[in-house]
Amino acid sequence: MTGNISYDPDNHDFMVRTRAAKVAGVAVPDLEVDDLDSQGRVLVLGWGSTYGPIGAAVRRVRRAGYPIAQAHLRHLNPFPANLGEVLGRYERVVIPEMNMGQLALLVRARYLVDAISVTQVRGMPFRAAELADMLQGLVTHASEQPAHNEREQEA
Repeated sequence: MTGNISYDPDNHDFMVRTRAAKVAGVAVPDLEVDDLDSQGRVLVLGWGSTYGPIGAAVRRVRRAGYPIAQAHLRHLNPFPANLGEVLGRYERVVIPEMNMGQLALLVRARYLVDAISVTQVRGMPFRAAELADMLQGLVTHASEQPAHNEREQEA
């Protein structure tokens, strides 16, 4: 190795794939889900600065008597190995983000989950009360529909 820049296309392809494989091999802890009675049909998935507002909103929804689950990603690349399994347990996945919804796009593309993207780019954090109202509406609607298992048994 000389330290010189290589403009060889085959070398570039090899190095990009080598880096991607190295990142994919990083050990990431499993995603932990806060689902009190394992009866939540709606999962609120967050990352970064949404941690506090999501936690406060979920507590409000639970105090109102509705089951709801929450999880907070600490690793985005690679995602936790169990993320796909976690997402598959819920009727709805809501992803509040302080951007234009990049995580929701990744989740939709990788796991084929119809995630509900809630975005805010005003430079202000989510208000827990507003987030709780929206979540409570989703939880109420989800509880009015049969669960995955009930629909599969009807078919």
